[in-house]
Amino acid sequence: MIPVTTFEGRSVAVFGLARSGLDAVRALMAGGARVAAWDDAAPRVDQAREQGFPVRDLREMDWRGFDALVLSPGVPLTHPVPHWTVEKARAAGVEIIGDTELFFRERAARDPASAVVAITGTNGKSTTTALVGHLIGSAGRAVSVGGNIGTAVLGLEPFGDDRAYVLELSSYQIDLTPTLAPTVGILLNVTPDHLDRHGTLEHYAAVKARIAEKAETVVIAVDDDWTRGIADAADANGDRVVRVSAREKLGVGVFVRGTTILSASGSAETAIADLSGIGALRGEHNAQNAVAAVAAALAVGLDPAQIGEGLESFPGLVHRMEEIGRRGKVLFVNDSKATNADAAARALASFESIYWIAGGRAKSGGIAPLKELFPRVKRAFLIGEAAEDFAVTLGNQVPHELSGDLATAVAAAAEAAANDTSNAAEPVVLLAPACASFDQFADFEARGDAFRRLVAGLDGVTLKSREAA
Repeated sequence: MIPVTTFEGRSVAVFGLARSGLDAVRALMAGGARVAAWDDAAPRVDQAREQGFPVRDLREMDWRGFDALVLSPGVPLTHPVPHWTVEKARAAGVEIIGDTELFFRERAARDPASAVVAITGTNGKSTTTALVGHLIGSAGRAVSVGGNIGTAVLGLEPFGDDRAYVLELSSYQIDLTPTLAPTVGILLNVTPDHLDRHGTLEHYAAVKARIAEKAETVVIAVDDDWTRGIADAADANGDRVVRVSAREKLGVGVFVRGTTILSASGSAETAIADLSGIGALRGEHNAQNAVAAVAAALAVGLDPAQIGEGLESFPGLVHRMEEIGRRGKVLFVNDSKATNADAAARALASFESIYWIAGGRAKSGGIAPLKELFPRVKRAFLIGEAAEDFAVTLGNQVPHELSGDLATAVAAAAEAAANDTSNAAEPVVLLAPACASFDQFADFEARGDAFRRLVAGLDGVTLKSREAA
């Protein structure tokens, strides 16, 4: 835990008693603050009270006595309407911040030289965060990884020991972090998302762009119009910008040619690493994650040899293009996190001979947006509530069967892939549901775990170890 000493002797309201909120209460109390904590969910309040947290009903308190409101990032700040705590804080002139802001204030006060890499973007944040952390750790440096992934930011190890911090940040977290000033800020991409919380795509993009405002170095993947515009604005502002791309050659920056990652400066190009054979980084979307991570690693002092070794040993994230194991030449891949068509498209585009397990509780649009990728699918095995609708979309373009449940689909897909007659070097049984899991599973993690267990139960399967993680 990182004790927050910058609020010592001051009064702080904390709203939201899930993981990050409870860690914020602990950190503030450890640093000497007076804390009043609350949540709209009565069970959370009761549980926090039972655990000894300082629970106070914030609706009944005089907000003029507070120095700050620490708001959970999941609580509306502006849209669709401000939460009642936000309105009370504003009426009393109380600043509204998040746990990430507490982290950056404590860093400024205690260890301003500590390296912090902060990653945001609509897609790819988690993989890039994990990859940057892995590169730094595999080079022998102390590193802590958290934020919007894994451990909440204030639950990380205290500053010191030349420790680097790698933080995944959502737009909600950035909105609550006015002094966000990482050593390296990474912006991966901007596509429409969370508009219910930000109102417009323009506002959403502007929030994401704040990653660049105070970063010592900002790494921007310039593969979409929004990020190119943000990179141009950062350049005009005099910021140190490193452009990266998975799609085009850059005169200055880091990019991919074939499977080689290169760093370019004018006419000089230096090969940094080769992505071929790295299963955890298949596909263009992972190439974008990789070039961003490489640029960040270079910025914090890693050399190409260290980066290459780190890339080769990266195990990937569970449930995200995760290679489960093999049986003969058949590869089993768990992309249970692909809960919509856009996410499933990245997986389908990464393989050639696919035995596709899809279905669950359908999202808007179903799998119609994936039609251009259907030629890659040898056969589809459809499960859950969406099975019949997906069968209609597949029509005569893709052979398919209504498997109903995951166990039936895995067994049938494994048999079909084993009998593949296309001479494919690597037939793939791919779980990329393009659906929510809630019709048959508690969440995508439970679905992915079930897939792993079912694959492990097949005769002759060699599972891939995750010890490197």
